[in-house]
Amino acid sequence: MTTRLRTLATNRLLLLGGLLAIVFLGVSVAHPGYASAQNIRDLLVQCAPVVIIGCAMTLVILTGEIDVSVGSMMGLLAAGIGILSSPERLGLPAGVVVAAVVAGGILLGGVNGMLVVAGRVPSIIVTLGMMTVLRGVTEILMGGEWITDLPASVRYLGTGEPLGLPLSIWTAMAAVVATVVVARKTPLGLHIYATGGNSTAAAMARVHVGVVRVTVFAIAGLMTAVATLVSVPQQSVIESGIGVGFELLVITAVVVGGTSISGGYGGVAGTVLAALLLANIRPALLYLDLGDRATFWERAIQGAFILAAVLSDRCRWFRRADGKAVTITTGGSP
Repeated sequence: MTTRLRTLATNRLLLLGGLLAIVFLGVSVAHPGYASAQNIRDLLVQCAPVVIIGCAMTLVILTGEIDVSVGSMMGLLAAGIGILSSPERLGLPAGVVVAAVVAGGILLGGVNGMLVVAGRVPSIIVTLGMMTVLRGVTEILMGGEWITDLPASVRYLGTGEPLGLPLSIWTAMAAVVATVVVARKTPLGLHIYATGGNSTAAAMARVHVGVVRVTVFAIAGLMTAVATLVSVPQQSVIESGIGVGFELLVITAVVVGGTSISGGYGGVAGTVLAALLLANIRPALLYLDLGDRATFWERAIQGAFILAAVLSDRCRWFRRADGKAVTITTGGSP
């Protein structure tokens, strides 16, 4: 990667870090309780599933693909947790439930990847269709009912606090470390960047582009399953609306974090900072006493972030094209 690209990546991380600090400190000055240990803890727990799935989505987008089905996938997997574990349903042991949900996530992600590769259909179309299908299946399985009696062993996945820290936060940190290692220290990571940077050149260099794409979609399914397991049991009920709109939040975090929507450039560090920033927006707006308007402002701000990130990405692409530096092999921040 060129020095210029390293500078762009560093500038993006500094910008995100600066915005995060301004939002957090600004609201903390107006409302000191915002900076309390309990509120910070709650914000991190809220942000954890976005970070976990965002790590996988970073890999997907680095290959030049996208997955808009992760929210619906989370909803279906959440229904699976309830149906499999509830004493009034199947009442299976927690270990079996975890294994089934993880296997289901990998399978669903793998199916997405296979349809994209084997069917040669754009990933936005495949995953949009899958989003609709999964949401419909979830509605059928739930039958308009709520599941409220999760056993304690399953509830622990969402409420447990090993070493005094919620399991979801530990899982998010592990996901970040694992993604950085995969992206930076393994042949798969190199192949992911190569596939997104120039898939034709990657194929000529004997990179199995199709296998890479199926793999990152399967990883997205795996991470969605993990995020579901450590977040959904936090709630007192499981209902069919879980995960609605979640894919937009995850994709926003990845794109705002600096990963190029066209692939080949970016990294998980920016995704994490962007996820933390986005997690602070709604609480910050509520602390500013905007009431019901907070939701509308939150959506407007998210949309503005996406537009700014995409425009920045396009400008960077044109600068690279003007400088004849269009091939990226290891792009972006870690």
